[in-house]
Amino acid sequence: MAIRGLTWENDMTIDIALEAARWAPSVHNTQPWTFAVTGQEIAVRASTDRKLALEDPGGREMLISCGAAVFNLRTALHQAGREPIVRILPDPDRPSLLATVRVGEAVEPDEHTSMLAGQIEVRRTHRAGFTETPVPERLVAQWQREAANEGATFTPIGAPAAVRALAALTEAAQAVQSQDWPFTLEVMRWARPPDSTRGDGVPADAYPKRSGDTDPERPTGAYAEQPTGEFAQRDYAHERPWGTETDQRMSCATGVVALLTTREDTREAWLAAGQALQHVLLHASAHGVSAAFHTQALEEPHLRDFLRQRMCAGAYPQMLMRLGIAADESHGVRRPLTDMTDP
Repeated sequence: MAIRGLTWENDMTIDIALEAARWAPSVHNTQPWTFAVTGQEIAVRASTDRKLALEDPGGREMLISCGAAVFNLRTALHQAGREPIVRILPDPDRPSLLATVRVGEAVEPDEHTSMLAGQIEVRRTHRAGFTETPVPERLVAQWQREAANEGATFTPIGAPAAVRALAALTEAAQAVQSQDWPFTLEVMRWARPPDSTRGDGVPADAYPKRSGDTDPERPTGAYAEQPTGEFAQRDYAHERPWGTETDQRMSCATGVVALLTTREDTREAWLAAGQALQHVLLHASAHGVSAAFHTQALEEPHLRDFLRQRMCAGAYPQMLMRLGIAADESHGVRRPLTDMTDP
């Protein structure tokens, strides 16, 4: 896309940044953002028509997703040799304007930035269990530092009893949500059918086929056995024979269970959590580590408050995830950039 009034070099830099932003992760791959370019500044706006009205009425998950897009913009500009100048929530009278990212002075990208930038279009969300290959402790320690630099706290959960508690809360929330038909319909809206040409939603081969779909002796529905490391997964297929046929018998490990928290629970904190999350995810991807998300309990106010008080020392949980080595790869889908950019 051509931007008037810019040199060819700056025009290409903004194009590169926008292309990177569209590959940010988002809840159910809703891609709830739009971008507008004015001169050398990119505005990031919430696309509220893509917000999950039942799952995310307050827009917390939407802003976390948009925060990840802001981090991609920052990283791509830095990698292109320009300093990203970021303003978060710059105009109180325009609540959908979440951030502006301006092209700053020339800088030399460092090795860490280059590593992260190289993973922007490679990173994928995982929706199954992991292999038994352990995640090196040095990586976990690095993720803690990276999240802290973005204003969030990455806490690995090491105690087996705590992991079991988180898995049980996730299963309880999934059980309740699966019995709520309007909630289920909202999830189904973002389930991408096989061979679909849609550029958003969760692809039908991005999660394992439920065992109940292939074995008549196994249970079907939301409680069918899943190789997800004991953590309940979303039922995107909802009794339809969707999912990958990849053998998951070697992918039953839980991986590293972690909580991402912030001290506040404001819009600024949600955007910070999104940037911290993407920083961790890109670094993990560079070392062959994938992440699976389990946010069901965080979408139930009473369960989220319980987690905050009993497991997060009063901090606000923004993301529950597992990280590990995946045996298989999934493909990603995104809308074209023209669908995400305002004139």
